[in-house]
Amino acid sequence: MRSPLARLSSGDRALLRRHLRTPVLTFLALLALLAVNVTLGATLPFAHAWIAELVVVAVMVAVILLVSMEVRKEPPLIRLFSGLGFFWVCILIGMTLTDFLAR
Repeated sequence: MRSPLARLSSGDRALLRRHLRTPVLTFLALLALLAVNVTLGATLPFAHAWIAELVVVAVMVAVILLVSMEVRKEPPLIRLFSGLGFFWVCILIGMTLTDFLAR
């Protein structure tokens, strides 16, 4: 059985490649950042490695927010509310962790 991609013209292949480029690069960037985070957590190369881990997580959240959710292409009001939504989730997680760690 032949691959469905074999039937595509060269123009269609170029269009498909152009449309898949961003999701594939986003996926690879998130995998690389995850590898950095796991490596930092497993090896603890310096005393305050958690600060570097938080920076890596912030970059991962920014990549997801800007690329996967396509907030870059939205009007400013939607960008504001999506950023506030992520900030609110961070507050909720932080309060939950504070309650859990204080007991």
